[in-house]
Amino acid sequence: MKDYQAPADLLKDRIIMVTGAGSGIGRAAAKAYAAHGATVILVGRTVSKLESIYDEIEAAGYPKPAIVPLNFEGAAVKDYEELAMTIEDNFDRLDGLLHNAAILGSRTPVELYDPEIWNKVMHVNATAPFLLSRAMIPLLRKSPDASVIFTSSGVGRKAKAYWGAYAVSKFAVEGLSQLMADELDDERNNVRVNSLNPGATRTSMRSLAYPAENPKQNPTPEELMPVYLYLMGADSRDVTGQQIDAQPK
Repeated sequence: MKDYQAPADLLKDRIIMVTGAGSGIGRAAAKAYAAHGATVILVGRTVSKLESIYDEIEAAGYPKPAIVPLNFEGAAVKDYEELAMTIEDNFDRLDGLLHNAAILGSRTPVELYDPEIWNKVMHVNATAPFLLSRAMIPLLRKSPDASVIFTSSGVGRKAKAYWGAYAVSKFAVEGLSQLMADELDDERNNVRVNSLNPGATRTSMRSLAYPAENPKQNPTPEELMPVYLYLMGADSRDVTGQQIDAQPK
């Protein structure tokens, strides 16, 4: 998968939503999807970052993206439902959804973990993807070939000390991914759902979690894009309910 070579028109005419599109892996994915023909819906909390990637995509001559400023920490159920209505009015359907947005929280023992930070991390990393998925499933069902990718983590598959709410939230993401994959594997069979662990990547969140680490030893988000393209395109049509590593050992 990491050596996958995506055809230039892999995502032609597809409508794909990317959360956390303003930086890191989300930004790289948004640009890669646009470069392969998709109209990308850029979702994030920082408008200036969304505008920056919007400008990059437009300057490159790719399909014109859309910007959706949304702060998962404070968004209500009606915000997700209104977003779904807006997408239906403008695009009629949704062909792909990359759940990428997340926050790290604290790296401390459970006995010292601040409950407010715990609730915030769980809400942004686990509840928000549920609410967004819930609102988008009817639009995904309208696509002839839809893909949902949940961003997981190594500590969301085997917990490690001091990873606190981040680890637990990623276990929740794994559960939601498996749940949706099973529920959507029906007679229509047009929506596939997988979780993807990017592994150690040169991002600001990684630097925050490992301040003593040399970031240059990790691949850039752009280097991981073959896997993200494979899972979003038709070549992965029969792949669903899987836990995938972008950097298999």
